[in-house]
Amino acid sequence: RLPRRSSPDGLCAVPRGGWGPGFLCGGYLLQHDRVTRDTAEFLRATFQSLEPVPVYVAPGNHDWYGPESIYARNDWSPNVHVFRGPRLVPVPLRAGLTLWGGAHLAPANTDDFLAGFRVDGPGAHIALFHAAERSWFAEQGAGKQPHAAFDAEAIEAAGLSHAFLGHYHRPKDAERHTYPGNPDPLDFGEDGLRGVVIARVAEDGSLIRERRVVAQTEVHDLVLDVGGCGSSQEIRDRLRGLAGERSGIARLTVGGELEPEVDLREDDLRHVLLGTFDAVRVRLGDLRSGYDLAAIREEQTVRGAFVSDVLDSDLPEDEKRRVLIAGLRALDGRDDLDVL
Repeated sequence: RLPRRSSPDGLCAVPRGGWGPGFLCGGYLLQHDRVTRDTAEFLRATFQSLEPVPVYVAPGNHDWYGPESIYARNDWSPNVHVFRGPRLVPVPLRAGLTLWGGAHLAPANTDDFLAGFRVDGPGAHIALFHAAERSWFAEQGAGKQPHAAFDAEAIEAAGLSHAFLGHYHRPKDAERHTYPGNPDPLDFGEDGLRGVVIARVAEDGSLIRERRVVAQTEVHDLVLDVGGCGSSQEIRDRLRGLAGERSGIARLTVGGELEPEVDLREDDLRHVLLGTFDAVRVRLGDLRSGYDLAAIREEQTVRGAFVSDVLDSDLPEDEKRRVLIAGLRALDGRDDLDVL
């Protein structure tokens, strides 16, 4: 969690470089029910360090605004503006450019910020809020809820040139809206360039976006093919070469054809990787037994009956593989039955 906590500081390094009239945060800076005074002080000091750059925060469903939230109780520096209502309200950024922002006031059931909304006043107008764009919701994966759901077409209909949004972790640069994505990795296999978005807004509301990665955590997906390795030492050597000079966190997927005589143990692979990485997850890919199961099944032996029974069972394929390898090793008189 320490690298992830450093993400706000990494993000803030960009506006410290002198970019733009404001630093926008679309929510999910913290978990409302888990925040500590230490976290509150960390955010307060981080945002204060940006002075005189203004900081605008639109609380989301995880860090919703309420009388007991740190957004209400923290002694923020004068450069910090927290939106506190369920309707979009204006804040002038510069001559001819207005920011509209709103907040979630509860962890669920927040209405569409754009429903019935229309900008007021001259110049270009942009918005900041935490919400789910409906047409892209299905691509977000399990666990994501459509909080404050809206239609992308409503942005232009409301008179807004652009909306900067929080909620979706996947990054998106649409014509009228932007999701920056999570600044630090939350899982393996994340796609897209995630982090901070530098937006230059012209007088007519058009903008140029530039993305910068500010992640403090390095996450790596490694795939190890054990095919052709005649010993566990060969596998460990191959894994060391695969890891190279990488650091951070790794997920290892093990696949290939494992020779029957090779003793492959998850703890051994983990030990190799922990010499380089801070944390490791090992999982099975297409790992196949080097045993000729079709031939063994035809044997009129205990081995043949065992293999036939397991292959005909209702066990999941991964469990079948484990049972077959462990059982055949036991029948061979081996004691290395702990199989990946």
